[in-house]
Amino acid sequence: MKSFTDQNASNLAPLSVFSQFLSLRCVDLHLKHDESSNMLAIIAIHSTHLGPALGGCRFRAYPSIEHGIIDAIRLAHGMSYKAAISNLPFGGGKAVIIQTPQMTNRTEIFRSFGQFVQELGGRYITAEDSGTGVEDMDVIRTVTPFVTGNSSQKFICKDPSPLTAIGVRRGIQAAVKHHLHRDTLAGIHVAICGAGHVGYYLAKELHQLGARLTITDIKPETTERCADEFHATPVSPQDIHKVESDVYAPCALSNAVSFENIDEINAKIIAGSANNQLESPLLAERLMQKGILYAPDYVINAGGLIHVAAQYNNQTENMAKENIENIYNTLLMLFERAAKENVSPLDVANRLAEQRLYFSN
Repeated sequence: MKSFTDQNASNLAPLSVFSQFLSLRCVDLHLKHDESSNMLAIIAIHSTHLGPALGGCRFRAYPSIEHGIIDAIRLAHGMSYKAAISNLPFGGGKAVIIQTPQMTNRTEIFRSFGQFVQELGGRYITAEDSGTGVEDMDVIRTVTPFVTGNSSQKFICKDPSPLTAIGVRRGIQAAVKHHLHRDTLAGIHVAICGAGHVGYYLAKELHQLGARLTITDIKPETTERCADEFHATPVSPQDIHKVESDVYAPCALSNAVSFENIDEINAKIIAGSANNQLESPLLAERLMQKGILYAPDYVINAGGLIHVAAQYNNQTENMAKENIENIYNTLLMLFERAAKENVSPLDVANRLAEQRLYFSN
């Protein structure tokens, strides 16, 4: 087990794992280590009140096992809220496979993970996420039916990233409409952090509508690609949040807005595809006080979940696209209610999601 932990990283106390588990009201936490494939995986289930828990599987390195567990717990919590606010018949779950140098056979890793999913008997349905793709879902499907987003499904677009980007673009349009009183994105300056899957497609969407882009990614070649294709201005990852812009769009990993950097953010709106964009929910009120409109992450980035949920339920691709387009109306409603009640949009979104999660029949 030590091989899965970076001994130079500061380990989190077990109490912090269980305090996260309890405070976020998760119901299940499952860990599995398969010696034959060197797979160490975590599945966190936040809720099954509205249906089986649906959420992607991440495959990435972590400083410690505890960090991976906490990431799974936080992401599962977000998936429940995302499904609830989007009126989907699913609960929230998330899986993490901790990537290590000992893992040499990707097929065996995902076959082992599929067996792990199968053991839960349908309480959790997996899909692709950061570090995983359609090919991995195809491997998982060889051992369990509780997977979506695989190549056997009928959707022309197998990758949820383009549809997630459409939802984020629609969310940005709603935020610009409400906060800047603009009906068009032409000339709107958007600073995008993370130009990989969703960030790339979002840049493409915005460029086609005449937005002005500043962009960054931890991979210089990815930043250069977007600069060339979309006439975007490249900046360093350390400076993207400081760019004076209309919209700051975090499209990479979590905690893009932190206690440390919140006063450096120089945008009028925060609206991006990343999960858990706020280091703490307390920052939503701080943003409101600073006059920055925050589009709750689990609302604006729900396109990917809507896409894979529709695939699993054998709905049409057009039905999924219609629901993704509706993110615009959902966010406008949240912004208007928040303004009327003088609270943050996150506060309104949380109340609506929790009403469906904990009090609906």
